[in-house]
Order: sequence, then structure tokens, then C-alpha cells
Amino acid sequence: MGISLSKSGRCKGIAAIRKSSLTSRTIAKHIAEFASDKKALDIVILDMRKLVNYCDYFVICSGTTDRHVRGIADGIDDGLDEMGLSIGLKQGLNKSDWVVLDTGDVVIHIFEQSLRDFYRLDYLWKEAKEVVWQKPDKSKN
Repeated sequence: MGISLSKSGRCKGIAAIRKSSLTSRTIAKHIAEFASDKKALDIVILDMRKLVNYCDYFVICSGTTDRHVRGIADGIDDGLDEMGLSIGLKQGLNKSDWVVLDTGDVVIHIFEQSLRDFYRLDYLWKEAKEVVWQKPDKSKN
């Protein structure tokens, strides 16, 4: 089995080998990190397992403009691809004010800030437990 490098120089083969051991919680945390790498704002992971039957987690974040929202979505898509995972559903990429990405276990909502304030998904799903995730500390490199 050959190991190939992604665009960013990360090893795709080993990530694909570990794919089967990833939990939906771990995937959600990786998605939050990918969004953070693209400077997403107000990143929240919600545990939806006791509330809905169509996913395990929501990752909700914001961008400042439609281009920023699109950049965050592309960054998440690229990051998941590097892990050997794919997104089954992508909606809203044309207008990019509210993009929804669905991996099956994790649904990602990326909003322009004004739309996030209007729709208030965080409040709508306030019964969901927020998952603590840690932003990578780039200053320790």
C-alpha cells in the first residue's frame, strides 16, 4: 500500500488507515479545528445524539463574508479529504451565506454572522450539550 501526500504535505495513507477508528465526536473536533484554521468565528460543537436521529453532532461556526464562509467550507472539505473522509451533502455553496455540509454523523453549519444571529441555531438547539474542544495553540511551534 502506497502512502501519498496531500496538497498540504500531510500523509493521506496513514489517515485513511485510522479512518475506521475515528468516532463521530473526534471527527467533529477535527472539523472545528479545520474551521479554526480558516479563522472561523464562534465555533460550537453540539452533541445531538439525544435530540435527533439523523446525526450525532452539529458543528456551527461563522464567517465574516460570503467568501470567508466559502473558504471555511473548502477548508473543512479539504481537511476531511486528507483524513480519507468525504462529505455526502453540500448545500449553499453558490450563495455562501449559509453553507451546510453533511458527513452523515456530523452536520456542519457555516453562517455569515448576520444570518447566524437571525436564525439562532445555537438557541434553537439549546438542549444539546456543548462539546468542549481545544483550539490548536500555534504559538507552541
